[in-house]
Formats: sequence, C-alpha cells, structure tokens
Amino acid sequence: MNRYKIVSLVLAFALLASLVVVVKQSHSTPESDPAAAVLGNIHARRSVRAYTDRQVAPETIDTLLRAAMAAPTARDRRPWRFVVVDDRRLLDSLGAQLPYAAMLLGAPAAVVVCGQLTAGVDPAEEMWMQDCAAATENLLLAAQAVGLGAVWTGVYPYADRVALVSRLLRLPPDVVPLNVIPIGYPGERTEPKQKFDRKNIHHNGW
Repeated sequence: MNRYKIVSLVLAFALLASLVVVVKQSHSTPESDPAAAVLGNIHARRSVRAYTDRQVAPETIDTLLRAAMAAPTARDRRPWRFVVVDDRRLLDSLGAQLPYAAMLLGAPAAVVVCGQLTAGVDPAEEMWMQDCAAATENLLLAAQAVGLGAVWTGVYPYADRVALVSRLLRLPPDVVPLNVIPIGYPGERTEPKQKFDRKNIHHNGW
C-alpha cells in the first residue's frame, strides 16, 4: 500500500469520526446535559389553570413533595407542612370560596403549602415564609418536569383566606397556609413568558 493510499485512509477515518461526533451531538438528550435540562425546565415552567380529567397518581404527588422538601431552609428547621387534597368536595369548596382559585373546580388534586410556626426559627422573624416559598417553587418545577400543570394561588397574608383554608382543612392554630397549588395534567396549551429584563439588574449597588 503506497503512501497516498495510507493518507487517504487516515483522512477517511478522521472524517468518519467527525461525522459520528456531529451525529451524537445532534441527537443529544437533556439527560446527557444536566445544565441544559435544569435550565430548560426552569424556563419552560408556566402557570396552568385548566386540567384534564386524568387523575394524578399518589406516587407522582410524592415525587413533587420530595422535590419541595429538598428546598433550602433557615437553620435547617424545615417548618414546611403539606396538605394533599384530592377529595372532590373539598377541592370544590376551596375553589368556590377562595379568591382567584376557581381552577380548583377542575383540578384533580392540590397541595396546600403551610408553615408550622413552632417548628421554624423564631416566629417573629417569619423565616417560615421564605422556606415555604422556596419549597413551593421546587414543587412547581417538579410538576413541570413530570408533565403536570400547576399554579400558585396565594393565601397568606390575607387574613380572610388564611381563616377559610384553615377552617376547611382543620389546621392547627400554629400552622399557617401560605398558598394552594392546584395540580393536574394540562388541559390547555400555554407558552412560558419571557420575563428577563436587564433593567432589573444592578451591580455592586443600586
């Protein structure tokens, strides 16, 4: 085999190897790029207010709650408490009486994120709100990741909403509902909003 043929074979193998790399990159999945998967899920998350009749399996709800409880928490006190609601009459009662929560009337399930004041840092500091808010965002992102739709409906700090949810769910006096999260398989197609705005960013001071 002369030198020309050897060089040609080397170039051919090099070209083939390059093509294999390109094909692999073009068929790469989010699982092969963790950063892209995480960021893609964050930016794809949107509020979903309409749901199909398909029920959400208990193990799927458990997945959401595990994600919620992976959130950061002040002094590792973990004051979050979660009430899973899948009773149709209770969902309808909440949806009919809680302001801006009518989507509960069509949701197969909901998670009420609460803070137990006696379990957290000094109640006067109200760090439980930050802990529970972080847990809520984790829950919403997990819902997006597993193909569910969800929306944050606020309860605290509105005294009337807190009283209503506390009464319907029979919450102890030291447990405060922060929000109600209706959950279900999306019954509507909504696009995520582009919210990034450089005007909201400041460096080394205002």
